[in-house]
Amino acid sequence: MQLIVTGDSSHTILNTDLNEAYHSTHGAIQESRHVFIDTGFRHVKATAETIKVLEIGFGTGLNALLTLVEAETLGKHVWYTAVEAFPLAEEVWSELNYPPMLSSLDYSNIFGKLHLAVWGKTEGISNFFRIHKIHIKLEDYSPEPGQFDLVYFDAFSPASQPELWTTEIFMKLIRAMKPGAVLTTYSVKGDVVRSLKAAGFITEKIPGPPGKRQITRAVK
Repeated sequence: MQLIVTGDSSHTILNTDLNEAYHSTHGAIQESRHVFIDTGFRHVKATAETIKVLEIGFGTGLNALLTLVEAETLGKHVWYTAVEAFPLAEEVWSELNYPPMLSSLDYSNIFGKLHLAVWGKTEGISNFFRIHKIHIKLEDYSPEPGQFDLVYFDAFSPASQPELWTTEIFMKLIRAMKPGAVLTTYSVKGDVVRSLKAAGFITEKIPGPPGKRQITRAVK
């Protein structure tokens, strides 16, 4: 794992085994905010008091942190489930510079709580945000049906992990989602979009963040 600075001065991690970064090298924070917050979280029409989010690939914890900040800003309650097969070690995630870049508030303590939350246990991180992290491969994950309002699909690329971008995987996820729920991902690869459609999603291509022309939003 190698720490690198991206185009918006925020960090990401380069997985040297896969030769792939966890986020866009054009800007980690701006990519995650665009793909998952602006295109996903702000697009959810949740009728319940609590928005239930599923993240595929907890990774650096950036998506969870951005969601927590947005939840507190909007006064929305979030129950956040994150599936991760290969958690980062503390000596890696503790070097990431996301907390001081997000606002005038110090989110360093919150960022630590997200990473140190016990796997397999639901923990309250703030008044608006609860997290349940699951240490498991996506292929082995069996979510309950009809529970999620929003899915962040943030696995490594289809080229690196083709087994995670299949119709079978997306069928598992769509069953776990409520009617009208949203899935967002950075990939617009033809095979990915076809697999989403085959699983039953209605897809649309959305303008992407700097360095990427388009991203995908899919609705159940």
